[in-house]
Amino acid sequence: MPLDKKTLLDAVKTAKAESGKKKFTQTVDMIINIKEIDMKAPEGKIQEVVELPRPPSKLNKVCVVASGEFALKAKRANADNVIERADLEALAGKKKELRKIAAAYDVFISEVPLMPLVGRILGPVLGPRGKMPIPVPPAADIAPIIERNRKTIVVRMRNQPIIQTSIGTEDQSDEDLVENIQAVLRVLEGKLKRGFKNIDVIFIKTSMGEPVKIKA
Repeated sequence: MPLDKKTLLDAVKTAKAESGKKKFTQTVDMIINIKEIDMKAPEGKIQEVVELPRPPSKLNKVCVVASGEFALKAKRANADNVIERADLEALAGKKKELRKIAAAYDVFISEVPLMPLVGRILGPVLGPRGKMPIPVPPAADIAPIIERNRKTIVVRMRNQPIIQTSIGTEDQSDEDLVENIQAVLRVLEGKLKRGFKNIDVIFIKTSMGEPVKIKA
């Protein structure tokens, strides 16, 4: 049985109130402990992209790897960076520059024909960060894809039965944050074998605050 809205609202209010005011805008995270799951099975390797219904004011920075007409379309669509084929090839082996690129952008998109090259050059730095590029056909309309991915988060579980993801920032309303929490929970219910019954406990916390526990 999913958690009711009031329970989630109370947890968000408490997490925000107890963290106190800081000189920066804190993120609000959700930590989910999963139970009765086989970590060696496919269900133990969750990685889902979730579009937040109420995204924070600071949206994801999107980097597109593309060539020719597709690269021009990405630039016109205001991608934060467009790496063309020659630029990508020039980055091969330059670990420091590759790490900088991996850290600077939240989402990577690549046109499908360049994916093997992207995997070879960018894969070693993007893979461990859970940022492997989203493949897109060259004929696709890139503008809405960029805009949609400005509002996404990655819900990821690797090695341990724990998921931690940002669901917004403290300057958002409690109701907006709850909507984002519910969006993540809906996705997880569809991915876990026993749905909501696989969720043991949920914590809500701000960047510098103590976790507020919600018993599932």
